[in-house]
Amino acid sequence: MIPAGTIPNVLTIAGTDPSGGAGIQADLKAFSALGAYGTTVITALVAQNTRGVEAVELVSPAFVTRQIDCLLADVRIDAVKIGMLATAGIVRAVADALRRHGLTQVVVDPVMVAKSGDRLLRQDAVSALREEILPLAALVTPNLPEAADLLDRPAAARRAEMPETAAALLALGPRAVLLKGGHLEDEAESPDLLLGPAGAVILTAPRIATRNTHGTGCTLSAAIAALLPQRPDLETAVREAKSYLTGALQASGRLSVGGGHGPLHHFHALWG
Repeated sequence: MIPAGTIPNVLTIAGTDPSGGAGIQADLKAFSALGAYGTTVITALVAQNTRGVEAVELVSPAFVTRQIDCLLADVRIDAVKIGMLATAGIVRAVADALRRHGLTQVVVDPVMVAKSGDRLLRQDAVSALREEILPLAALVTPNLPEAADLLDRPAAARRAEMPETAAALLALGPRAVLLKGGHLEDEAESPDLLLGPAGAVILTAPRIATRNTHGTGCTLSAAIAALLPQRPDLETAVREAKSYLTGALQASGRLSVGGGHGPLHHFHALWG
């Protein structure tokens, strides 16, 4: 329970991005922009920029556990966003900590492949993520290729295939699924399907013509986690997070960061 009149504390468990567009750095920006106090547990140090990933140094599962336990011994956490977990050992360490500390407002972004195509979740960790983390999630937010990876099947190619894919993901144990349809090439809009206890709803947003899409998935899931403790229900939080993401994409041209897939403008509503 958040004390009346106080700001929610939100935790991101993820890897780093020196260019500031994805991972821990993007999550903290989204939390701050949406009125939440950000805390962090780092799973991997990633040498990357807007063009790609060059190297990854993993944090040991034991030290991931140490970070979480140290933080939770002192700080109330109102919601959690989970991003890059990298290995089966880290997945299990995080799952054990979530259960031990009774954390239930958990948004899972199943980070598997970077925008550049570099793989960020080892193949042997996919089953651990599916079996250990998804049943603990309030919401899982895969795009279509990530959903296919989790379900070990071809990716949905049409909007009509999304409900069955989302239902299959829901059967893995999360309380709700946000299946992102941005990879659908024949859609004029970007359709996402939210499926949970209240039923299914399609949330659409205009497609933004920009190369600045680095960290899109990180930012959306972080925005949802930031808003969950502040909004009356999941759908409201997801709708507002999607609107925030659209604004960040639309304003991304005001930034000049790197020569590849540039970052979103997380503070588009705050910076003149």
